[in-house]
Amino acid sequence: MAESKQEKNYEYLDHTADVQIHSWGADLKEAFEGAAVALFDYMTELDHVEIDPNEERELEAEAEDLQSLLYTFLEEFIFMFGTEFFVAKKVKIVEFNKENPKIKAKFYGEEFDKSKHPQGTEIKAITYSAMKIIENPGKAEIYVIVDI
Repeated sequence: MAESKQEKNYEYLDHTADVQIHSWGADLKEAFEGAAVALFDYMTELDHVEIDPNEERELEAEAEDLQSLLYTFLEEFIFMFGTEFFVAKKVKIVEFNKENPKIKAKFYGEEFDKSKHPQGTEIKAITYSAMKIIENPGKAEIYVIVDI
């Protein structure tokens, strides 16, 4: 399925021995989505990943607070990549509850294939170190350091 090139709402910032992901959006949902996509774009080039129309997957995460929710949400994607080798090119949060922190997301992509997808740097884990979630009217930002 041909997919138009989507605008990125994340960047990578230098950090000693690790990498910091900075994602943003009009709201927290978009910022969380950007952080998840950034994980995969760091591990392989998403320009080489196609969205398989038969591969809609779901993920749910819940936690005690927003930082723990971000951590759990991103860790679930790392676990899924490590066990199923699935690369998510698009993540869409369909339920987001800030008061009782919970996320339900659908994501789309394809299975990692060494002959098609360039090998990036493996992300081993999410960290709480210097994690920030900033929410202002019309803009939300996330900073999260990942262990590589």
